[in-house]
Amino acid sequence: MLKQKLTLSAMMVGLALGVTGCQPKQAATEQAVQAKALTAADAKAFLDNAQEELFKLQVPAAQAAWVYATYINDDSAAVSAYLNEKWSSRASELAKEAAKFNNVEVDADTRRKLDLLRNSLVLAPPADAAKSERLAQLSSELDGMYGKGQYCRENGECWSLGEMTAKMATERDNDLLLEIWKGWRQVSPPMKPLYEEMVTLANEGAKELGFEDTSALWRGKYDMPANEFGPELDRTWNQVKPFYDALHCHVRAKLGEHYGTDVVPQDKPIPAHLLGNMWAQTWGNIYDLVKPEQEMKVPDVTKALNEQGYDEIKMVKQAEAFFTGLGFEPLPESFWERSQFQKPRDRDVICHASAWDIDDKDDLRIKMCIQKTGEEFNVIHHELGHNFYQRAYKDQPLLYRGSANDGFHEAIGDTIALSITPKYLKEIGLIDEIPDESNDIGMLMQVALDKIAFVPFGLMVDQWRWKVFSGEVTPENYNKAWWELREKYQGVMAPVERPADAFDPGAKYHVPGNTPYTRYFLAHILQFQFHKALCEIAGDQGPVHRCSIYGSKEAGAALNKMLEMGMSQPWQEALASLTGSPQMDATAILDYFAPLKAYLDEQNQGRQCGW
Repeated sequence: MLKQKLTLSAMMVGLALGVTGCQPKQAATEQAVQAKALTAADAKAFLDNAQEELFKLQVPAAQAAWVYATYINDDSAAVSAYLNEKWSSRASELAKEAAKFNNVEVDADTRRKLDLLRNSLVLAPPADAAKSERLAQLSSELDGMYGKGQYCRENGECWSLGEMTAKMATERDNDLLLEIWKGWRQVSPPMKPLYEEMVTLANEGAKELGFEDTSALWRGKYDMPANEFGPELDRTWNQVKPFYDALHCHVRAKLGEHYGTDVVPQDKPIPAHLLGNMWAQTWGNIYDLVKPEQEMKVPDVTKALNEQGYDEIKMVKQAEAFFTGLGFEPLPESFWERSQFQKPRDRDVICHASAWDIDDKDDLRIKMCIQKTGEEFNVIHHELGHNFYQRAYKDQPLLYRGSANDGFHEAIGDTIALSITPKYLKEIGLIDEIPDESNDIGMLMQVALDKIAFVPFGLMVDQWRWKVFSGEVTPENYNKAWWELREKYQGVMAPVERPADAFDPGAKYHVPGNTPYTRYFLAHILQFQFHKALCEIAGDQGPVHRCSIYGSKEAGAALNKMLEMGMSQPWQEALASLTGSPQMDATAILDYFAPLKAYLDEQNQGRQCGW
């Protein structure tokens, strides 16, 4: 399951990159706007006030959010909600104020900050107070409808989404899988009229900010003309597609062997309910059906951790040592005093792993309920990747304290996790020997079923939304367009004909939750590009999928140089500082998975591929 683990301040940056001065300064700015034509000096003053007010509002909001996440009760929930609402309301107002400077001639740095502020909203509220309130109400209702969703069977037994997700991961009965798949999609049809209304209101707000529609607002966040961003994503996807097609062909053939070709036709997209995931976005849960015949020797990291006396703190200390081995300074003492490493016995907490930057300076923390497993050992390295990124850009102006684009933060965490290879595990003494290369096909298959299977899904979710926001896809075609895109990009189809009133996009949280999704596509591409570049800098001579940058000060210096830039430069410049090229390049994926691609091509001989 893909999980977003950004810091609270980074999430704030992504939501609304600017909350300005105090109320008197706001009034002064508004009076200046009314009294005379706006100047470059006015813009700078506005931004200074904005960053000052953002900081004053975001720190207590972050502290309250931390208290709620680590001590859940009615009071902590109320305080956190109140402070977050104060912050987000003001952030929304300031994004609109930034739009007043759209036509003022300013220097490049000022323009970048104004654009970041103006582009920061996900849904821009209209100026009309009643419409703005209605937009907030619709967002809340859609979120709530998803959160309360469940499926009740004919016998009266009801299943939550979590229970259905767990069943889809392990169940291999076609009829039950189809029942679950259809059952969950009963929650979304009532969302459709609300979603239509929300699109209309959000587009009105976007136009007031100077955007053509909400699609242009979302696509305008990426340091390039909005109309060029979609084609750039497609260019990158087309680099991955031959490998994805080979993986798809093999998986479909194996599913056909298991379920029968009457259930899985070998010349059509794969039925979406059979891939081990409610949304068919990752396929790792069906590894047992598609794995190579050769038995894979997997290092038992969980056993090694327990045998060598690793507790939760020692696991985190070892992850920190990965970064200090690259030349980064150790984490501050407050990290060890304030983080949540274990699930407390005396209270409810949110256990979902996340990395926090409370004060945009040195108050870094992670929040986990660490299990002593190899999987959690990887997750800890990923989370600390966020923390070290946060600290690297702490000296930037406040509006630049965030990842170069919204895909970079997740990509950095995953890049670090790619270095948790057998080579690294042997160097730190968790395993005695590195398995030989005959083991690699199985390992690469596991990684590809999650990471590569996800890539086209990560692309098409926002492709659908951009078409909806722009009006290219009208409400009566919402569902039709959704499945057309899923078939085009993923080669996945609805297992049964969908009813006329279906709203299957609403069955994926990020749609009713209004969470932009392109960041996940970017992260899945960039992590391999970062990893390959860092391995080259580290001088690793072996296959890139076996490389670990652990211990390379050269790789650490190159990584830190990019991290320190934060959002101060276009993401293309941040990318070029590490890789030498300002362009995303998915050929790093092909290099990483080269042995698996050769295996798949061999397996697919004589099969009918494509759909």
